[in-house]
Amino acid sequence: MKVAVLLSGGVDSSVALTLLQAAGHDVTAFYLQIWFQEDFRNYWDQCPWEDDLSEARAVCDLLRVPLEVVPLTRPYWDLVVSHSVEEISRGRTPNPDMLCNSRVKFGAFREWLAETHPGRFARVASGHYAALERPGGPFGGAGDDADADGKVKLVMSGDAHKDQTYFLAALSQAQLEGLSFPIGGLPKAEIRDIARRAGLPNANRKDSQGICFLGKVKFSEFVAEHLGERPGKIVEIETGLEIGEHRGFWFHTIGQRSGLGLSGGPWYVCGKDAKRNIVFITKDYYAGDKERRAFRLYCKVRHGERRYRCTLKFDPDGEGGRVVLDANDQGLAAGQFAVFYDGRECLGSGVIAERAAPIDVKVLVDPKSAAKRRSSDNSAPPAR
Repeated sequence: MKVAVLLSGGVDSSVALTLLQAAGHDVTAFYLQIWFQEDFRNYWDQCPWEDDLSEARAVCDLLRVPLEVVPLTRPYWDLVVSHSVEEISRGRTPNPDMLCNSRVKFGAFREWLAETHPGRFARVASGHYAALERPGGPFGGAGDDADADGKVKLVMSGDAHKDQTYFLAALSQAQLEGLSFPIGGLPKAEIRDIARRAGLPNANRKDSQGICFLGKVKFSEFVAEHLGERPGKIVEIETGLEIGEHRGFWFHTIGQRSGLGLSGGPWYVCGKDAKRNIVFITKDYYAGDKERRAFRLYCKVRHGERRYRCTLKFDPDGEGGRVVLDANDQGLAAGQFAVFYDGRECLGSGVIAERAAPIDVKVLVDPKSAAKRRSSDNSAPPAR
């Protein structure tokens, strides 16, 4: 079978390529170039994707597999980055990695593949930690794991800590039908072992962390570059007292504890008012009462092992719904994805909506903090 393999330069996708080749498939590797060099020219002397591409080429040279570099910078900007910047500017918390998977890696790339290599590849494979159950096993045909209606199921990987179904939950059934995740059932330690035994040059390369398009760029630097700074008040939600000042509400996320620069904590970000440019904080993050009941599904609200039992009730119009978790969560924010599971099967996802009503807090000024700020500002008039 002819398979197009997405190769990032990391060990996971390299092992996926190795396993497919060893199984006898006709493989071609593709490296997706998504960086806008001009956006990051002030951060490094070299291209941020240069090391990744170099590693990918070394792997392909070893395996004698052809490698193509696919320029997807424009669709990546239009479909992922610009959307994320817009969401952040509105006080929401988007997930660029989920958008990248559904819109670029398995969206724009599939379209590019159909145009440049029409009918050539039967599958697109990647090094994601996830599994697929399809009629007839990994590559189709009649089989015991077929769903009653013939649909492909997205299932959690064999490594709960590394599982990436959260990032893949927005994929459509049509997208899943054309995919393969060769390493999905394997733990990370075994992936490393396979890479070493195969002599892969990146066998010991450190895993990438953070948002896919930022690389070494700090999130705060990226936001400052595109949105600038807009100083505003940090307010204790219970009292309405102004406790401090922030550089811009978009630098803060719900549930954030570090990086606030405040004494007397610990403080947690519990809300944001984009219109008034206010960041709300609290010391008692779990103060609200939670509804408890019997739960039938599991839910993830971010990448990681933690899953909550939950109930999901759809609105009459089918356009939204209400989710009740069986435990408190620190950091639920509008714009995040909630991903739902039935056992180990990933059913799909939805975007967490904004609260029904804005936070209604009358902001007061703490005399001590106000006096402290005035004393540190030589241009400010003396307190009266």
